[in-house]
Amino acid sequence: MSLRYALLGLLTDGPASGYDLLRLFKTSLAAVWPATQSQIYTELTKLAESGLIIVSDEGPRGRKEYTLSDEGLAQLRHWLTETKPKRVVRNEMLMRVFFLGAVSHAQARDYLAGIESGTAKAAADLANLKAEIHWDDRDLSVYGRMALEWGERFYAMHQEWAQWALEQIPSAD
Repeated sequence: MSLRYALLGLLTDGPASGYDLLRLFKTSLAAVWPATQSQIYTELTKLAESGLIIVSDEGPRGRKEYTLSDEGLAQLRHWLTETKPKRVVRNEMLMRVFFLGAVSHAQARDYLAGIESGTAKAAADLANLKAEIHWDDRDLSVYGRMALEWGERFYAMHQEWAQWALEQIPSAD
């Protein structure tokens, strides 16, 4: 996936300025596909130059509002239905777990406890985000809830696994 498709997807909900998209990005996609302000604005320029979005309004201080073009919607739909997601195989966290035998049991427990507390914090952050969002019946809200549910289950699984893994380490070094 690329930032290009994230922005095209966000624009399916209607016209938005770069600032609006940045805010929406932070409250919807940042946990699964982080991007900086400069990356978003650079990509918006590229999308406009390629005709996938159009500048539908311009306001004070260079504010631009962007609208998804028919070509942009067609490209987004092609990406959604005719391409396969890339399978991510690498997981540095689990590779480290695999080699925890190279450190003391106390260090291994500290590492796993860090995973447990980190996922607990991430789950709490997601719960706070969920409480702040005004959910409605629009597509981004409906499918956004599905993505958020995945995140909740993902963090719950990681936290449960880390607790189990901690129990597997002998208490004495």
